[in-house]
Amino acid sequence: MILSTTPTLEGKQIVEYRGIVVGEAILGANLFKDLFAGIRDIIGGRAGAYEKELGKAREIAMQELREKASALGANAVVGIDLDYEVVGPNGGMLMVSISGTAVLVR
Repeated sequence: MILSTTPTLEGKQIVEYRGIVVGEAILGANLFKDLFAGIRDIIGGRAGAYEKELGKAREIAMQELREKASALGANAVVGIDLDYEVVGPNGGMLMVSISGTAVLVR
């Protein structure tokens, strides 16, 4: 599966558009409480535990995007956009959302 933020792929021809696909992952409030307890790993202004968890959420969302594109018979996703949003009644959750257009290329 080819994944790209660009609308086209160099050296490839889009032969069919299969539809918009989305992958999402939400990190809950308990995660943030746990991470605050382990905040000791901040080095040089970076929070390694946060980065690790956000990386996991991003990979979950990407995998969901791949699976949905594959289910549509696509072999690539173009125009990918990645967003991070705070959600929930008190902003206690973080959502990673990835969207793009599933296409068939050759």
